[in-house]
Amino acid sequence: MKYLVMVQGTQADYEAMRGKASENSPAWSEEELQTMFAYMGAINDDLSESGELVDGQGLAEPAQTRHVTLGDDGKAVITDGPYGETKELLAGYWVLECESLERVTEIADRVARCPQPAGAPDYPVVIRPIMDGSGDI
Repeated sequence: MKYLVMVQGTQADYEAMRGKASENSPAWSEEELQTMFAYMGAINDDLSESGELVDGQGLAEPAQTRHVTLGDDGKAVITDGPYGETKELLAGYWVLECESLERVTEIADRVARCPQPAGAPDYPVVIRPIMDGSGDI
């Protein structure tokens, strides 16, 4: 079974990783940032070695995104990010092929333990099975 494992974040979190604190997130030091990258890199290496990694990427900050909807006239309405009405957005993901929900939950638990500065917000790691066809609905 394939699973999408997602981590979340906010624009303020990306700014904190660049050293700019906010009321919701302390500034990250270069050492804390490198520790986080090393931790996530080790997860990627382990998943690659086990054959469970299909794909995984970190995503650019919300300020670099676009939101496309249809207006009442049927024309595209394009809004640049970040979006004030949205709290957390997808910050990164893995597509994993695992034998069971229990196994992918073990991986998500490891991801959730990623080191970060004291006082940084904790977001859930979200697991979603990937449907293999319309019969999965």
